[in-house]
Amino acid sequence: MIRLLAPLPEPLPATLTLDGERFHYLVRVLRLTEGDALEVFDGAGRAFHAKVARVGEATAELSLGVAVARAAAAPLLLIQGMPKGDKLEWVLQKGTELGATRFLPADTVRAVVKLEPKRAQERVKRWAKIVEEAARQCGRADVPEVDAPRPLLDAVAALPQGTSVLVLDEEEKARPLSRAVADVAPGAPLALVVGPEGGLSREEVQALVSRGAVPVTLGARILRTETAALAGLALLQHLRGELG
Repeated sequence: MIRLLAPLPEPLPATLTLDGERFHYLVRVLRLTEGDALEVFDGAGRAFHAKVARVGEATAELSLGVAVARAAAAPLLLIQGMPKGDKLEWVLQKGTELGATRFLPADTVRAVVKLEPKRAQERVKRWAKIVEEAARQCGRADVPEVDAPRPLLDAVAALPQGTSVLVLDEEEKARPLSRAVADVAPGAPLALVVGPEGGLSREEVQALVSRGAVPVTLGARILRTETAALAGLALLQHLRGELG
């Protein structure tokens, strides 16, 4: 099924007019014509069946049908220490597929990547495109938020009130993630903190713990930062009944 991300007003109109990039994508790239079916979603959780009603020279008109029912997922947030190269883009794409609802890139002591404000703004725009495309591809009606990079403790402070925070800690041996998540109330916001390539410093872990975070382990294997983030998200989704 072809899916299109587009703003949808409230109350929902019977028809939706497309122009610009969205018109080009549907008509010039996908070559949809009158009568073709698709799904329109607004990135905030709503999705609707639709059909192409009219195609003009520079605009197209869609007729909107019934809503596509999808259960709202419990908030799942990822605080990711800034990794090198394109690893963050991989985490954003696959993390969106796994159901993360918000990404908070964090500046940490051992992070090699330090973005200047102007470059960070450019990256955030690119990151937003990556999660939009991933959400479209995997059938989500919502699009995760992607924050601009900020210091680690500022990222934790930006979490919604009442969020339970689990931090992957290479020195934690006794408390597996699967046990810690059992103490989180069903439906409550949950955040996972993952360090960069060099991990989090002891001072950072202690600072997180002093703010209520719980250190956890994924097991004995040494995982790359991007692997740890995605493995953690997948396990959390499984334990919450959202995956597998």
